[in-house]
Amino acid sequence: MVAETLKDQTKNITFTNNLKPQIIMKTKVLILVIFLCVLGISCKPKAPAPETQPEAVVQAPDYQKMITAKVFVKPGSEADFISTAQMMIENSNKEEGCMGYMLYQDPYEKTKFIFVERYKNQAAIDVHFATPYFKEFGTKTADMTAKPTEIKIFDIAGEK
Repeated sequence: MVAETLKDQTKNITFTNNLKPQIIMKTKVLILVIFLCVLGISCKPKAPAPETQPEAVVQAPDYQKMITAKVFVKPGSEADFISTAQMMIENSNKEEGCMGYMLYQDPYEKTKFIFVERYKNQAAIDVHFATPYFKEFGTKTADMTAKPTEIKIFDIAGEK
């Protein structure tokens, strides 16, 4: 009985020893297959980059524009400022691209003014800013202002 058990155990050992190289080989092949799959996925060629063309310059729509310019005048300089602004208002309203140029004074704080200007498009604003009387106005009123003018430019809403 001991001999039979020993034979059975030897058979098992021999049998197991015969399978061990096969299991090791299959494990190595499995690891190699997994490695090759991962390598294949990570090395997959990327899609070719689309042909690049020079960027097209996008032309902004030719919207009408409105400018608000808040001016803060030193106390006591209000009359001089209004007198100096008259030249600016008259000349600006004569510009081809100007659709309106008005000056308003705050009724509660007499040192606060606002210019409200409307132009055909940005090109008309550029022409306005380049005029000699625009530059002269800035020079003449520099000593009259308490702080820098706040200028905002808006597109007229609702235009296509």
